[in-house]
Amino acid sequence: MFRRHLLAVPALAAWPARAQGFPNRPVTMIVPYAPGGSADVLARVIGPPMGEFLGQSVVVELRPGAGGNIGAAHVALNARADGHIILFASLSLSTAPALQSIPFDPLRDLVAVAGLGAIPNLLVVSPKSPFHGVADVISAARMKPREISYGSSGPGTGSHLAGALLGAEAGVELLHVPYRGSGAVYPDLIAQRISILLDVMGSSAPQAAAGAVRPIGITAKQRAAAFPEVPTIAEQGIAGYEFLTWFGFFARSGTPEPARARLEAAIHHAVATPEVQERLAQASAVPLPADGAGFGAWFAAEVARWRGMVQAGSLAQLG
Repeated sequence: MFRRHLLAVPALAAWPARAQGFPNRPVTMIVPYAPGGSADVLARVIGPPMGEFLGQSVVVELRPGAGGNIGAAHVALNARADGHIILFASLSLSTAPALQSIPFDPLRDLVAVAGLGAIPNLLVVSPKSPFHGVADVISAARMKPREISYGSSGPGTGSHLAGALLGAEAGVELLHVPYRGSGAVYPDLIAQRISILLDVMGSSAPQAAAGAVRPIGITAKQRAAAFPEVPTIAEQGIAGYEFLTWFGFFARSGTPEPARARLEAAIHHAVATPEVQERLAQASAVPLPADGAGFGAWFAAEVARWRGMVQAGSLAQLG
């Protein structure tokens, strides 16, 4: 049950309703990804109960581009450090320092506010695809190197890295085709102009449940309750394969502690609501450290982990 993620909520929820006068105007939640993706969907479910707790509306603002770096840079470099603009970030924030040249340092210019959860990806194909399992994909890729393509939400995003890791661990060359958000991949996937997609379950599960795509693998260690018939990728011969896309909140470095604590409490309040719990359960989310300090330490370790993988050559297929 995802609620074990919420052990800190009662103490935080007791925070005074107007601690230190914050917030004194609406809070803007920057989502640095395309509309319709998991981050957008989750943000719009979390925003209203956050606003109720804060006594101010929480406005979701999409700033997609550059694999999430445009929106992240806006918060890291341009936002006032007062907590009224926050970043709802995902995996790309921890991979960008190792994979791309970016104008900010997430460990220096941002401060963690709260962790939300980590969600596995579904490996999905067109209902008309000849692929019915991971072995089919790998076999085809061995016969036709770089002809079996995988779509992604953009360079450095979860769908990109999940595909790159699949190719690397299976020892095959897959062709990466980036898009501006996962929603743009589906028409080409369904029409078989793209071979496969490894999309986070928050956005892929509804597509699979509706029959628009066929799920043939999941990137978690265990099968998902929503798709018990879909085996893990590890079960299908890629031993040890696991990939999760995390989500969490950040503010600009220098944001006062009372404002950060108030935002953290609001996020925990929102995550405890039935609507958010249901959404996270549907996406098979697993907990992350929920408090700002714990999530910040976890995030720093993730940045170091991805940097180490790149330096070791584990992600040579990225591109």
